[in-house]
Amino acid sequence: MKIAVITGVLAAVLITTARPGAAQATAAADPHAGHAREAVAAAAAGAVQTGAAHLPPAEEQAKARLNASPRHGEYADIALAGGSKLRAWVSYPERKDKAPVVLVIHEIFGLSDWIRSVADQLAADGYIAIAPDLLTGKGPNGGGTEAFASRDDVVAGVRGLTPDEVVSKLDAVRAYGVALPAANGKTATVGYCWGGSTSFMYATKQAGLNAAVVYYGGSPADLSTLAGIKAPVLGLYGENDARVNATIDGAKAEMGKLGKVFEPHIYPGAGHGFLRAQSGQGGANLKATEQAWPTMLAFFKKHL
Repeated sequence: MKIAVITGVLAAVLITTARPGAAQATAAADPHAGHAREAVAAAAAGAVQTGAAHLPPAEEQAKARLNASPRHGEYADIALAGGSKLRAWVSYPERKDKAPVVLVIHEIFGLSDWIRSVADQLAADGYIAIAPDLLTGKGPNGGGTEAFASRDDVVAGVRGLTPDEVVSKLDAVRAYGVALPAANGKTATVGYCWGGSTSFMYATKQAGLNAAVVYYGGSPADLSTLAGIKAPVLGLYGENDARVNATIDGAKAEMGKLGKVFEPHIYPGAGHGFLRAQSGQGGANLKATEQAWPTMLAFFKKHL
């Protein structure tokens, strides 16, 4: 498989706390939580490498990157059917012409500072990035991700979302984005882990998408749904992620039969969640990040 290589690495130190027992319980309760263990392992290791300024930060540097960003970012309330609102983070690029819109679909950990920092990096790369909190209204007292008491509770909340409500919410976010005065009418999705699976699934439902990117998310289990895809799909995976990677070949074969574009890349030695846990897998996650991000940007440039 063809993989682009980008050089340039900065070093940083990860300072975090973790409760191993809680992490193990989370992993046992939900397979998507496996990449949380990499963050715990990185904390134990001490010294951490992170991506360069032209890449999204690792989770540990997300808040600092957001605080230092020169770009405009803001929360927006997006109208849903029935009169309710969906909270989303919107990052705007600094450019004089209109820009494509990228919907950033969060992990099973909800709308986090890290997801917002990914949106900010997409804005740095020239895109209007909208990261919706799909847990809006699902938390205590009608709150979203921030209202849940623990990460385990957030995971449970995301797992409780139905495909139909997710599609309905993403449709509203896409419509909001297209209507922005600074938008050029073209749209794409990118998602991570649960969000990666959702990005692929949403492409089967939304014919208006111009591109869809899947970061280490499973392909649709029902391959017959792939017939609904109009957009080209890019998949970015870590080699050490057998659970997810087992879904690649079937989707690739079916997409080929249908004459549709599905371009998977598997990065040697990288694990699940490599873009967020850049210190994991003995440096392989960082290398995967350095390769996957520009591969995605080239894909967006071609199709948006």
